Amino acid sequence: MASLAEQPVTFGDRNGHQISGILTKPATRTNRVALLCHGFLSTKNSATNKALTRLLVEQGIATFRFDFFGHGESDGPFEHLTTTLAVGQTLAALDLLKTMEFGRLGLVGSSFGGLVSILTAARRRDLRGLALKCPVVDFGEELRLEFGEAEMKNWKATGTIPNILGAPARVKLAYA
Repeated sequence: MASLAEQPVTFGDRNGHQISGILTKPATRTNRVALLCHGFLSTKNSATNKALTRLLVEQGIATFRFDFFGHGESDGPFEHLTTTLAVGQTLAALDLLKTMEFGRLGLVGSSFGGLVSILTAARRRDLRGLALKCPVVDFGEELRLEFGEAEMKNWKATGTIPNILGAPARVKLAYA
């Protein structure tokens, strides 16, 4: 995306965590922006987010993508990520965008980001659109289906899950 003008943005959530984001604007002025929420173990620079950024900017819509807590360049140990924390960070990102020139807000979520987007949209009246790609609506059940009962017991005992991206090392994730 070398041809797109991307602006790094760091902002805080209500818990004082620093969140890393990237604002990409089209060549012409716009008040439309899509907030892109990535999936579990992904980042703001996922292939999905980069493709959506390119497509939306070509249509005159700015994008803002950010890393959830414990992902990419944002603060926090991954294993302490909760859905509530992710929703809070998404709300903070929307509030930030409202302080800029953006009045028409859209929310796009993929996988875990889809769940977060649904929960966030339920708390906002100022969204003009919501788009979801493979949203996970029950994260615990999704992990149960992916890993099976034996691995769920292992998760509870060890506080780790297999790396769903294929790496051999397990990933710390608190069992709640």
